[in-house]
Amino acid sequence: MTQPVTDTILKVENLSKQYRLGEVGTGTISHDLNRWWHKVRGKEDPFLKIGESNDRSSKGESDYVWALKDINFEVKRGEVLGIIGKNGAGKSTLLKILSKVTAPTTGSVKSRGRIASLLEVGTGFHPELTGRENIFLNGAILGMTKREIASKLDEIIEFSGCQRYVDTPVKRYSSGMTVRLAFAVAAFLEPDILIIDEVLAVGDAEFQKKALGKMQDISRGDGRTVLFVSHNMAAVKSLCTRGIVLENGKKKFEGTIDEALSSYSDAILANSTEVVFDENTNRTGSKKIQFTSLSIQNQNHIKTQEYSIGDDLKITFGIRLNNDEAKSEIAVQIKTADELPIYQMLARDSEFQINHSQTAETYSVTIRDLRLFPGVYVISLTSGNTTGHEVHDFIDNALSFQITDGGHYTVRSLPKSAGLIFLNPEWQKL
Repeated sequence: MTQPVTDTILKVENLSKQYRLGEVGTGTISHDLNRWWHKVRGKEDPFLKIGESNDRSSKGESDYVWALKDINFEVKRGEVLGIIGKNGAGKSTLLKILSKVTAPTTGSVKSRGRIASLLEVGTGFHPELTGRENIFLNGAILGMTKREIASKLDEIIEFSGCQRYVDTPVKRYSSGMTVRLAFAVAAFLEPDILIIDEVLAVGDAEFQKKALGKMQDISRGDGRTVLFVSHNMAAVKSLCTRGIVLENGKKKFEGTIDEALSSYSDAILANSTEVVFDENTNRTGSKKIQFTSLSIQNQNHIKTQEYSIGDDLKITFGIRLNNDEAKSEIAVQIKTADELPIYQMLARDSEFQINHSQTAETYSVTIRDLRLFPGVYVISLTSGNTTGHEVHDFIDNALSFQITDGGHYTVRSLPKSAGLIFLNPEWQKL
């Protein structure tokens, strides 16, 4: 009896990956022996029961953490799947497992056809070999014959733009050149599944546009499958047909790319307009001066996460002095939801001195006439000494807010991907 034909090219079932925290080699022999003893007796790995979720923003009690936990999804032939999530959500770990760079702790990955991946700058390249030799090496790894590789050689070299250096050892390439050649190799050697991590961000704008166009050709023209991880939401939206949102190592959402991007934005906005920082807050620094609270409000003194273009955004934060420093420097940074920095506001740039006279103090920063395009934005806080050589406290993504519309400036619909800063300059006919 013949098996039914299916166009599913990749199937992930109950996939999980556990890591041990701390220094490599600390206490691992006893743990390995314990695991071996359970295995020979046919019992479950005892450490699979104690791992905690992959939440990097909070402290845990266990030495084991689940980088991925119970991931299930299928990918059809010719589909472009976007995998999105915050830093530390498990995206790169998932791609490494799919690329067979590392093995899952539990679960399985079933794939059909050749897989080519571009995970990190220089992955799969031998630094002592020339660019030309590395092309043949990568092709051989993919199972291609020398003749097949040679037939694609000119296209690969031309697309990469590295003609002048193709016979130079790769160790002398810049990171941008390495990514150019690596992408060209991965794209032109005809893989059935192409896996691309954030590495394209290393290339310049021209090459990123060229690479995105090639990935569209691969999926739409050649019917091949692409898995794409990026913090560039505009690129994800234009390229991908479906999306998966990862959060703390778990699959939070799966659906159309528009629905996935909306789910990702909602997750970032899940916190409130006010937060109190304590010993459980994920922070770094010397602790000499620490933030204690953060809140946001508009020009009407209303605490809200929703703003329009033209509104005022007042950011109020409290600090606590744990030493006797008389002065310090404080910076407030605003980034997009995909962590692209927009503003970094230092007190001294506004000719304001942070002079300490009390153990507990409160400050505010007010942005008048907010000109950010509609979208979700996050606020990060940094305190340090006046020389900039020591960071006392750094809290990343402490609070979030969103711009919803054009306010009193415009009633037209403003697509999120159209820009970052809204301007209405003077226009003239000359």
